[in-house]
Amino acid sequence: MLLWEPETYWLVRVLFHRALAVIYLLAFIIAARQFRPLAGEDGLLSIQQYVDRHEFRERPSLFYLYPDDRVIGSTAWVGVGLSVLALVGFPSWLPRPYAVPVSMLLWLLLWALYLSFVNAGQTFYGYGWESMLLETGFLAAFLGAGPAGPPVAVVWLLKWVLFRNMFGAGLIKLRGDDCWRDLTALDYHYETQPIPNPVSWYAHHLPDRFHRIEVLGNHVIEVAVPFLYFAPQPWASVAGVATIGFQGWLMLTGNFSWLNALTIVQAIATFSDGVLTSILPVVAPNTSAPPLYLQALSMVLAVVVVWRSIDPVRNILSEQQVMNTAFDPLRLVNTYGAFGSITRTRYEIVVQGTTDEVVTADTEWRAYEFKGKPTDTAQRPRQVAPYHYRLDWQLWFAAMAPSPHRSPWFLALLDRLLAGDEATEDLLASVPFAETTPTHIRAVRYRYRFTTPKKRRQTGQWWERERVGTYVSPVSDGDLRLDRV
Repeated sequence: MLLWEPETYWLVRVLFHRALAVIYLLAFIIAARQFRPLAGEDGLLSIQQYVDRHEFRERPSLFYLYPDDRVIGSTAWVGVGLSVLALVGFPSWLPRPYAVPVSMLLWLLLWALYLSFVNAGQTFYGYGWESMLLETGFLAAFLGAGPAGPPVAVVWLLKWVLFRNMFGAGLIKLRGDDCWRDLTALDYHYETQPIPNPVSWYAHHLPDRFHRIEVLGNHVIEVAVPFLYFAPQPWASVAGVATIGFQGWLMLTGNFSWLNALTIVQAIATFSDGVLTSILPVVAPNTSAPPLYLQALSMVLAVVVVWRSIDPVRNILSEQQVMNTAFDPLRLVNTYGAFGSITRTRYEIVVQGTTDEVVTADTEWRAYEFKGKPTDTAQRPRQVAPYHYRLDWQLWFAAMAPSPHRSPWFLALLDRLLAGDEATEDLLASVPFAETTPTHIRAVRYRYRFTTPKKRRQTGQWWERERVGTYVSPVSDGDLRLDRV
């Protein structure tokens, strides 16, 4: 009975499962559309590189055993189908004895399939929200289904994930960049974040005093509020509302894949059925205790999570705290944190091609447009969150250096564009060569800034830029000599 509060968490579980299924659905759609040109057989970082450089026990994945684009594509679409089943609550349609085991199987399959993408995706899947989705999704398998209430222990484990997510992010900011401590971080962040959206421009131009209040509020919500997740109601729900509001503002003003959306999903665990029925037009049904085997499994799970939490807790308490790190190949208990340092200057790589046989000072270069990152200064920033344009994010990181020596996949990108590879071109918003391929291609590095309100009114431009260097000098197909594995 200690593990079961039927009037408390049945609605919470339903809402949590449906919301998490949406995140999984999005993640698998992205994998179906982007994984193969990025990390498939002929990807910018080929799947064979993953197989050659890792042991299965280090980074287990179905694609280690079957490094094949057909298997990758089929797995992604199976994940889409399973996500739809989770979204519509399929396990609860089944007779009572089958609801819980089928639910567990469904969520464990989603976890295992997505683990295959994360562990094989190399640089393009090296983000903290990947591990966060896996950890959250694994716990979701033990919440049960049908008329039985969920084990309370698992709900508290979800709160523990949320706590590490938020508190880790708060501490790494306070320990990291000085601008978080002097409250000036948001003077830069909206302009220099990986992929700004239309609201980012307006947020950047808010008064400095408002930015100071924002940063102070950030510290309160990320460092102080998380302790209330474990408080009695209604304080836990108050903390959940504060967290959801904070994450909603981040979604409104930026694009961080599903990081903020997933944090909102985790925050559902801070509510209770009593709170939900008081604010929503829903009624919690009469529920029964979860099966004994599920209660026993939830206790075993709690012991495992406590044991695996030792390293993440040590990391959180360390002055040398690192962010977004998995401590086991299954990514069951991880450490999180974001934007411990703030970029002051925004650099962008502009990829350009030409059909001229010989490059001269008079050569006309035409730019490739990407789906998320800015290139055309007149292009309004795009709202994409929680969708994740993985190539665009990596281009943001690549632009921090004056050359691609830390981004070996970038030369492969140029190689594919020279060849007119359709799968690679599908990752872009537009290609300037409709019926031919470029003879030469180059990459130019620019500094980008948001325009002032006055200049945007006069010109309609969202950005202004200045060239700061050549990222890759003009090359043709023969110059690159890349191995296509």
